[in-house]
Amino acid sequence: GHAFLDVIQWQESGNDILVFRPEVYDQVIQDGGKLVVREGQSAVFQKEGQISDAFGPGTYELSTRTPAIMSFFQGIKYGFNNPYKGDVFFLNTRIQRDQKWGSPGPFPLRDKKFGLIKLRAFGTYSFRIADTVKFIREVVGNNGLFSADEINGDIKRRLFDKFKILAKAGGVSYEELDMQTDEIRAALVQKLGGELLEDYGVQLTGFTILNVNVDPEDEKRIRRVEDIDVFDSRFDRYREMRQMDMMDSAVAREGSSNQMMDAGMGLAMGQMFGGMMGQQMGGQPQPQAPSASAPPPVAGTYHYNGSAGQGQFSAQQIAQHVASNRNGAHNVWAQGWPNWQSWQQVPEIASLVPPAASAPPPMPGVPSIEAFHYNEDGQNRGEQPSNAIAQALQANPNGRHLVWKQGMANWTAAKEVDAITAHLNAAPTPPPMPDAGGPPPMP
Repeated sequence: GHAFLDVIQWQESGNDILVFRPEVYDQVIQDGGKLVVREGQSAVFQKEGQISDAFGPGTYELSTRTPAIMSFFQGIKYGFNNPYKGDVFFLNTRIQRDQKWGSPGPFPLRDKKFGLIKLRAFGTYSFRIADTVKFIREVVGNNGLFSADEINGDIKRRLFDKFKILAKAGGVSYEELDMQTDEIRAALVQKLGGELLEDYGVQLTGFTILNVNVDPEDEKRIRRVEDIDVFDSRFDRYREMRQMDMMDSAVAREGSSNQMMDAGMGLAMGQMFGGMMGQQMGGQPQPQAPSASAPPPVAGTYHYNGSAGQGQFSAQQIAQHVASNRNGAHNVWAQGWPNWQSWQQVPEIASLVPPAASAPPPMPGVPSIEAFHYNEDGQNRGEQPSNAIAQALQANPNGRHLVWKQGMANWTAAKEVDAITAHLNAAPTPPPMPDAGGPPPMP
């Protein structure tokens, strides 16, 4: 004979099972039996593709006196005195909290400030089965997913895909992602929540972005750009104040053509420095016309800016400055030139510079000294020798030390330049002691 079922119920042993199917196949559901649905559960009957109404928490009598049950059993032409060749499904309708989602790998983001960077994102989400019948039909019936882990894989993939799309929308900046977390969360819950409900009968009840990390190599590049931005802003303020001082001085000394010439010199200097910083930032050098207020040079002279100061000098005088300090910066400009030029680019000056005297070979173990433009904690220190910069690194190890010299593509951290770090490891070697000996004999 067939076994009779008095009570059909699901006594859960954990919260991670979404669907439970008790063994009722080929058993008789007797008239007067009970269907027990506990809090946080829902139950449905299924046979030959037909699904009953969903039964929420409560106790139901399996008889002709329960209309919802009878309508299903009559529809499948089943009597309570025959074996039931179908299924009963119990579903966990409680919210599944603290589900983890994250990037399976770094994904690219076109940042409007830093260019193409790679990010990783992590967070949590929660969901619940909202439409029991749709979940049985679309998920269990077709895919056989019964645990939270089994359906989570598809939800996580959809979450991450939607997050990437929303993060890229509108030319977002990596620096602004934290500020846009609420907007991204709301848009994602609205968009993906509707899809999950339509496809699976699953409601997305919560979503958080806990962290967004940038790829380590891109993080180094971002820091270099930020360091240069800080230096640029401080120099811009200094340049504006300097230009105002020059113009005030020129007005105070009416009739002084030299003061007006100085003011034009200051404006031209600002253009020169702006062009240099544009090249350091990685862009192509842009020709810049000098300010219209800069007067033409006296015949045979050039505007000069370098280690010997600023002013108008003849080619011979500039050549002498170069010869006295060959490692220093010597830049010149004349009316009609698109930009400042190094002295080597001006044949009239380069031809007057005497050849450099041959220097003795360096002492063994003693690093050579090179000159760099040096910026410490945002303060411009001018041109400094490499050994002095190394001493500043030792004296201020937690500070921000940036250097640049002709030929370098960008401002660079001093601790990454071999010519500077060589001085950190070079210990002075004392001269040999004279031969030990006793005092001369007494007369």
